[in-house]
Amino acid sequence: MNKFKLIALIIVALGASALVWGFLIEPNRLVLNRVEISLDGLDNAHDGLKLVVISDLHGGASFMNESKLKDVVALANAQKPDLILLLGDFVSQVRGGGPIVKRPLKMPVQTIAESISGFSAKYGVYAVIGNHDDWYDRQKVREALETAGIRVLVDEMATVPVRGGNLYLLGMRDFMSVGNRAEFKARARELTGGLDSGSVIILDHSPDVIPLLSGKNLPSKRTRLILAGHTHGGQVWFPLIGSPIVPSNFGQKYAFGHLRDGGVDVFVTTGVGTSILPVRFLVPPEIAVLTLRAG
Repeated sequence: MNKFKLIALIIVALGASALVWGFLIEPNRLVLNRVEISLDGLDNAHDGLKLVVISDLHGGASFMNESKLKDVVALANAQKPDLILLLGDFVSQVRGGGPIVKRPLKMPVQTIAESISGFSAKYGVYAVIGNHDDWYDRQKVREALETAGIRVLVDEMATVPVRGGNLYLLGMRDFMSVGNRAEFKARARELTGGLDSGSVIILDHSPDVIPLLSGKNLPSKRTRLILAGHTHGGQVWFPLIGSPIVPSNFGQKYAFGHLRDGGVDVFVTTGVGTSILPVRFLVPPEIAVLTLRAG
């Protein structure tokens, strides 16, 4: 065998291995992504607060059956979190057959809610709605989740007394459902207006909302962190190239991970499920475990 044939065989073998890994192995994994984030201005009472952040469950999608959803719950609870924060896209529609808003679900929303009803955290479990949830029926998803003991925030703020100091969770509509952006920003300011103590954490499904709620648009000087999902980290990541396709108007800027943008800390989780193609390559399904530190 000459060297050219050997090189060709190696390339074919590597390609086949990558396909097996990306389509059969990695999408079925579940990893813990532990991150410690130092936040300027965070109340000392909230130093060491542990948040479990989960997004894009996509119940019924590839590898996301009832058993896998329950595994997510068990692993999240095992972290003994202070808060569990769910960032939307609980449902998944079947492919094809007309507009996505009219397609049936791969798993009934009631089944998804029942499968994740075991989430437990010291100070509660909170959620926002994602674009797939909106496309299906925002109210039905909300009702199912709340029946399962999960508080859903849609342009609402929850006050969470934590260790003698209030933590405020501002849950906003998904960016893709925002019509009037000026009204959206005004609503965020209205909800957080007048706060002179405590810390605000903003929850939204898509990171594309970040410019609307950071920098000069920061709704409150008490805002410490923005959490989002939606991107799945692009589902595929290559060394030197990064993630070729990211469902964001900002490309790879908000693809995944911790960054500081517009004067506020941001964390984007790569999520758990898959969408469009059942593939993940070097972007494993994750449960993010964030420990907050007073900077």
